[in-house]
Amino acid sequence: MKQAISLITLTLTIITLTACNGRSTQRDKSNADTIPATFFSADSAYAYCAAQCAFGPRTMNSEAHDLCEQWIVEKFESWGLQVVRQRTTLTRWDGETMRATNIIASLRPDATDRILLCAHWDSRPWADNDPNPANHRTPIDGANDGASGVAVLLELARVMAQLDSLNIGLDFICFDAEDQGVAAWAPDVESDGTWALGAKYWAENPHIAGYTARYGILLDMVGAPGAMFYQEGISQQFAPQVMANVWQKARRMGHGHLFPRKHGGFVSDDHLPINQIMRLPTIDIVNHYPDCQQSSFGPTWHTVNDNIENISSTTLRAVGQTVEAVIRGL
Repeated sequence: MKQAISLITLTLTIITLTACNGRSTQRDKSNADTIPATFFSADSAYAYCAAQCAFGPRTMNSEAHDLCEQWIVEKFESWGLQVVRQRTTLTRWDGETMRATNIIASLRPDATDRILLCAHWDSRPWADNDPNPANHRTPIDGANDGASGVAVLLELARVMAQLDSLNIGLDFICFDAEDQGVAAWAPDVESDGTWALGAKYWAENPHIAGYTARYGILLDMVGAPGAMFYQEGISQQFAPQVMANVWQKARRMGHGHLFPRKHGGFVSDDHLPINQIMRLPTIDIVNHYPDCQQSSFGPTWHTVNDNIENISSTTLRAVGQTVEAVIRGL
């Protein structure tokens, strides 16, 4: 997961997970009798998250990266989606050449009316925000920062592929090379432009010439305990109507307490090139911890503790059910 822009300041203050995760995860009860039924399974999403982490850190050019790519492709294909692997070579900020693959899975590919759903599937090669400096060059599992978003996409793809009533097309894109930006231990290197490289490549070279969709929804870090999803600034700037609809659906589904209508700062993420280059209105559902001293992205962000032990089915359910409600118009 990327950098926050200007309004979010990161520190290496050592704090406990409890201090950052002390929010209630109790579901809203006010409209429990009128909450529409959904098919999203948090248990399935959790299993998909765990399966990605089981390969090990999905760092660029690694065996774990290659194996996880094949697994993601096979999951989408098992539900009948049409999959395209967009392969390219990208250069990291430190000169490393990266073999990158954007995984694009399409449901009802012939439909002209489409919605884009996306997440990144690579993991951070350095735990450069870990409280222990000895871990700063250690690759991370990226359970929340990467795997959680892909897990929700996979479960949504499974659910939507079974619905005969779906009258739109869906494109699920797992972007590569999102989390390869400048390491915190290289402070003299300019950070701008070093993140979201796979998304930038796709925005400049879409898998279908002239690709368009109604809107896009990016999921990033959507599985941590105690997570809340504030309204991100770039999303509000480029896609305010999409954001309003998503936050309204969250309330409709009983998850409004996790989607406060509050500003969460500006985050440089995969939605930035999609909005700037493609002009496709896309929002970022990304966790925000306003009271966490270690990082406003939460206590496990870019640390060795970003593992499956710090993933919550409750959070996955809230995000998955909300996005399902948006797609189905519940």
